[in-house]
Amino acid sequence: MQSLDQVLDLCGGDMQDINDHIRASLDSDVVLINQVANYIIAGGGKRLRPMLLVLAARACGYEGTSHIPLAVIIEFIHTATLLHDDVVDESDTRRGQQSAHAVWGNAASVLVGDFLYSRSFQMMVKLDSMRIMDILADTTNTISEGEVLQLLNMGDPDVSENAYLAVIENKTAKLFEAACRLGAVISGQPKPVEEALAMFGNQLGCAFQVADDVLDYDGNGKELGKNIGDDLTEGKPTLPLIYARARAGAAERELINEAIRNGGGPHLEHILEVMRATGSLESAMEFAQARADEALDALKVLKPSPWREALAFLAGYSVRRTH
Repeated sequence: MQSLDQVLDLCGGDMQDINDHIRASLDSDVVLINQVANYIIAGGGKRLRPMLLVLAARACGYEGTSHIPLAVIIEFIHTATLLHDDVVDESDTRRGQQSAHAVWGNAASVLVGDFLYSRSFQMMVKLDSMRIMDILADTTNTISEGEVLQLLNMGDPDVSENAYLAVIENKTAKLFEAACRLGAVISGQPKPVEEALAMFGNQLGCAFQVADDVLDYDGNGKELGKNIGDDLTEGKPTLPLIYARARAGAAERELINEAIRNGGGPHLEHILEVMRATGSLESAMEFAQARADEALDALKVLKPSPWREALAFLAGYSVRRTH
C-alpha cells in the first residue's frame, strides 16, 4: 500500500456502513444533543480508530457484522474525549472549525460528551459480550485517568519524559490498543494474536500522539485545523518541549519554564529557535519512529493480506503525515 487513499478504498464499504450507523445511533429526542454531537462528528477527522478496528478484524479473517457497531462505539468514545478536552484546554478550534464549546458553551459540550459515553455503553450491552464490555470499560476508565494526569501536568515545567508518556499511553494509545484488540476478539483469535494486535495499536497510538505533538510546533496550522503552538499556549509540556528544556542553557530553560507555567504564546518564536538549536523536534520524531517500528514488528503474527498491508501502511503514516 502506497497511499492513504488505497487504505480508504480497501475498507470503504465498511466505513460507509460505520458512518450510516453513527448517524442512526446519534438520534435523540433532545435537539441540542443532536446538534452538538452531529456538529463534532461531522466536522471531519480521519476516523482512524474505527478504521483500525475494521482492518484488524478483516486481517484476522472476520466476516461477521459486529465490527460495525463496535467501530461506532470506539468513535463515540473518542468524540466524547474531544468534547471534554476542548473544555479543559479552552480550545476554540477543532479540525479547522469552531470547537463545540466555543459555539454552545462548556456545559453543553461536557453533557453531550457524557451522552456519547452513555450511548456507547448502551450499544455495548446490545452486543451481549462480557469480554467486549470488560475491554471497553477498562479502556474508558484508563482514558479518564490519562485526562486527569494531563490536567495535573499542565503548567508544570518539571514534568518528566516518563510522566508525559504515562499520559499518552493512557489518554491516546489505550483507545488505539482497544480498537485493534477487539478486531482479534470478535474474530476468535488465540491470545498471542490478540496481544500482538493490542501491542500494534498501543505502539501506533504512541507514535501518532508524539508525531502530533511535534506537528504542533512544526506543522501547518491550516492543515492541522488548529493554531501552531497551542500546546505551549495551554502550558502542556509535551515531548519536544521536554527535550528542548533538558538540552537548553540556563536562560533558555528558564524561558521554557515561564512559558509552561504561564502559557507561552508570546514566547513561541524564541522557543522554536531553542527547539531548532537543540534538535528536540528531530529527537521526538525519532522516538515516534521507533514506536512505529515496534508497531510494524507486531504485525508479523498475521498472515499476509491486503488488510495487513493497510495496517502496516498506517504505522508508517502515523509519523509521515502532515496533519
